[in-house]
Amino acid sequence: MSLPSVKASMTTFLFLSLLTSFHSKISEAASVNRAYVCPKEPNFTPNSTYQSNLNHLLSSLSSNANLETGFYNTTVGHNPPNIVYGLFLCRGDVTPNVCQDCVSTATKDTVQHYCPTGIEATVWYDKCMLRYSNESFFSSMIDLPKYYSCNDSKITVLDRFDQILGTMINDSVTQATGAHDEPGATKFATKEASISSSIKLYSLVQCTPDISSYDCDKCLRGLIANIPFSCSGKQGAIALTPSCNFRYEVYQFYRILDTPPPRSGKSRISSLTIIAIVTPIAVSMVLLAMVYCLQRMSARKKSPMEEENESLLFDLATLKAATNKFSEDNKLGKGGFGEVYKGILSNGQEIAAKMLSKNSTQGAEEFKNEVAILAKLQHRNLVRLFGFCLEGEEKILVYEYVPNKSLDYFLNDPEKQRILNWSMRYKIIGGIARGILYLHEDSRLRIIHRDLKVSNILLDENMNPKISDFGLARIFGNDQTLENTHKIAGTYGYIPPEYAMYGQFSIKTDVFSFGILLLEILCGKKNTSFYTSDAAENLLSYAWKHWRGGTSLELLDPTIRDSYSEIEVNRCIHIALLCVQENPAERPTMDSIILMLNSDSVPMLSPQPPAVFLQSRAQTNMPESESDQSTRKSILLSVDEASITEVYPR
Repeated sequence: MSLPSVKASMTTFLFLSLLTSFHSKISEAASVNRAYVCPKEPNFTPNSTYQSNLNHLLSSLSSNANLETGFYNTTVGHNPPNIVYGLFLCRGDVTPNVCQDCVSTATKDTVQHYCPTGIEATVWYDKCMLRYSNESFFSSMIDLPKYYSCNDSKITVLDRFDQILGTMINDSVTQATGAHDEPGATKFATKEASISSSIKLYSLVQCTPDISSYDCDKCLRGLIANIPFSCSGKQGAIALTPSCNFRYEVYQFYRILDTPPPRSGKSRISSLTIIAIVTPIAVSMVLLAMVYCLQRMSARKKSPMEEENESLLFDLATLKAATNKFSEDNKLGKGGFGEVYKGILSNGQEIAAKMLSKNSTQGAEEFKNEVAILAKLQHRNLVRLFGFCLEGEEKILVYEYVPNKSLDYFLNDPEKQRILNWSMRYKIIGGIARGILYLHEDSRLRIIHRDLKVSNILLDENMNPKISDFGLARIFGNDQTLENTHKIAGTYGYIPPEYAMYGQFSIKTDVFSFGILLLEILCGKKNTSFYTSDAAENLLSYAWKHWRGGTSLELLDPTIRDSYSEIEVNRCIHIALLCVQENPAERPTMDSIILMLNSDSVPMLSPQPPAVFLQSRAQTNMPESESDQSTRKSILLSVDEASITEVYPR
């Protein structure tokens, strides 16, 4: 549906108001749906290219909903009619976590309930809006359809109320559009005013940041113009369009943000006085700049990479002071790459300092370049890298401190396992998936982690998962899908056979590892706990046997068998077995996995037998060649929690 035909085709829209009641308190709980719009036609064909692109787009929107800006738009596909455009806009006062929860709910509900086959949709919640279409609508002001919802309660001081409301609205619109399209302008404003000693009025206006200030002003004023006719004398009202929204209440329904104080009154300093003051200062600044540039010309010019590295650089003395000289009392643990210490910087910031072992194979320049790249990655499900230290032989990575240790700390302890009930495990699974999707598709770089395992999943104070340890990560080009290496990096038991045997890795390498992670979270057992004897099953064959036998729930950790959702558990087992299929091409992508996790209406293929490449001789009648024996030996000896970096494939 093209934009110019929106008004003419309004009769083809199904426009439903789902909720008109108002809440008297602010809640950070799940957002309330206000309305949605779907076309009666055209619809897309199930399992079509358009649906695949739409699924990818919705996953991308959900994955990026933790951005501080609260706004994100993207496009999936290249050629009509299968290209799909989409965006979300979160209310300007909500936190990134609330924004992500709202957008995730919207992406799930839209395809499940509101517009299951609609080629376009607009869905409004009280904390966010989601929109997609097969026609580009970015940077276009769309003020139809309009949706109004009024509070049933009437205001008693109507004359004063109307006067104050009018002033507030005018001030709010002026504030929201006053940035004149500067970069980062949010086009969002809130106001409050007293109607009487006991009644206050609160208002909020917002536009999508991609439209101009002129269009934002036009959209808001056109929307607000109908308030006197739609909600006259009411204590509250909501007005919505695809490009702007407005709301007022007699209670505080939004979060107060820290904003700079407004300038008071007009300046009494004349223009000539300002020029007289500013001119000599400006001349002095220019002269100083010229002197500085001349001095810099004699010095070696630093590259952008070097300048960024300097901004991330910690000196060793600072880290020693923060960690009490890397004392044993501050040690958090030890991994395959070195020891990790808790520290507190002078500004109170808690850190985790990972001191790489002296025999690390990374060189100094390679180390610094890797740090500069990883510092650009920011996502709620990735551990944040603050910087590094490189002095003498010391190579130290400085991360944010994550208090609840790693996932294996809970899964490997019978008592702590009970803390991870099913809802918590399902939340952890979803968070890990979103973090991997960000690495594969939504960050500025396409990154293959190559060492996903339970010990590399850290848990914050709210038990949100954070992927850590990017020491083995590799960067792919935008069009690159596969790479070969003679040096295998990763942890056996988590890496697929095409990588272990032939050195081939891709995004499907991480997908395989995610499948193993998923099974471990479901079973409450380490993958390596199955390798106890020559005749023992491995985790994949164990899971496959129960899947084929119709006894999948036997896989579930006994400590949560009283609290699980059978539908969700079976879905997770199904997804895990799709992830560990032998053929990488048959494994799903992370955006498909997230969609399958969030929706029980998405069709799922039957999994093929998993890539069981650690079979014992007792499980097969085939004789082993000398090369097979050699390969088996190297793999079986490497099934542990250490990351392998020096094994060469045949």
